[in-house]
Amino acid sequence: MRARTALAAPVAAVVLAALPACQTRSPAAPAEAPTRPDGVVTWAASAARMDEEASERGHRLVVRTSVGGSDLRIRLTNAFGDRAVTFDGVHAGLRKEGAALMPGSNRPLTFDGARSVTVPAGRTVLSDPLPGRLPAATDLVISFDTPEATGPVSGHWMAMQTSYLGEVGHTAEEGAAAWTRTTGSWFYLDAVSVRAEPGTGAVVALGDSITDGWQSTTDTNRRWPDYLARRLKRADTDIKGVANAGISSNKVLTDGGGQSALNRLDRDVLSQPGLRTVFLFEGVNDIKAAPGITAEDLIDGYRRIAERAHAAGKCVVAATVAPFKGWSEWSPAAEAVRQDVNAFIRDSGEFDAVTDFDRILRSPYDPARILPVFDGGDHLHPNDKGMQAMADAVDLKSLDCAGPPSP
Repeated sequence: MRARTALAAPVAAVVLAALPACQTRSPAAPAEAPTRPDGVVTWAASAARMDEEASERGHRLVVRTSVGGSDLRIRLTNAFGDRAVTFDGVHAGLRKEGAALMPGSNRPLTFDGARSVTVPAGRTVLSDPLPGRLPAATDLVISFDTPEATGPVSGHWMAMQTSYLGEVGHTAEEGAAAWTRTTGSWFYLDAVSVRAEPGTGAVVALGDSITDGWQSTTDTNRRWPDYLARRLKRADTDIKGVANAGISSNKVLTDGGGQSALNRLDRDVLSQPGLRTVFLFEGVNDIKAAPGITAEDLIDGYRRIAERAHAAGKCVVAATVAPFKGWSEWSPAAEAVRQDVNAFIRDSGEFDAVTDFDRILRSPYDPARILPVFDGGDHLHPNDKGMQAMADAVDLKSLDCAGPPSP
């Protein structure tokens, strides 16, 4: 990590530095329903309701970009709030280490030209484009204050990344002194986009805790979509953006760990700029729920996701459900549903491509179990090696299909 940061240092003077420093504070602008911006998503995290308050709190959130480009924009969400939230002092910079930023990289963001924005309950807002270039594969830091944020927070509780909290009034500072508390969650921020090279597209991974990265090593970006982003960065392909739309405990059909995949598809996936392909890897939480669902129920959910994505002109790559024998909710009946569902994914022809995560992760001695070398310890979630093996199994050409299949 230190070596990667050091390489970014010479760029810090120009990255995000084209915007002149603003010496005056503009009044807050009311948020309006955002339209999908031009550009390509470079990072995302799906929001859900978090039952806490964030009044009089500063946030310094660390995220990892995938594709690089210019004209950075962020999306702030109050999708699960029950009252308006005002965001003050919003800044974007590059991380040096911990909560400290590269000197000269921390720049103010605006919203319709204002330095503050109020987002009504249930809404999101996009920032104005920030002139300057943002590198690929770098730690971006978004800082903002929520001086009067009462009621539920919209955010992503399991970030697998350390971010920082502090008192209000320090977002423009590049030092770490004011950011004394750590957090493993992201609050209010749910997407970042850039204007990339013409023709560049993105893939959004729609999933549960495996996609979210549970059992991967915190602060190392070893979720399987992170490994995929590294492969795409090196590859001769126009797909460079990777957004992680995984939520722990999420299901395809019913709400629980966040809204179901069906209910959040538009907001978390189809709204992302530059989206070329939806990568669908979800279903184990539906299968192991008690009482369990039928294979036909889950297959119907997959079909509805594919139909909506195809109707929006997007490719759909589906992945088989991984083995989970040894997890407390495994049963022979659940395993039978998993096998039927995987047969549909492999053989139905209803997806533009299939990635067989089951085949990659399963043990040859007991195919209902994860191979021990890939097992994160709970027999459901892969470890770092398993996450990398999953990303390596993705056919990169499948992420850039010509479009939905003909009827």
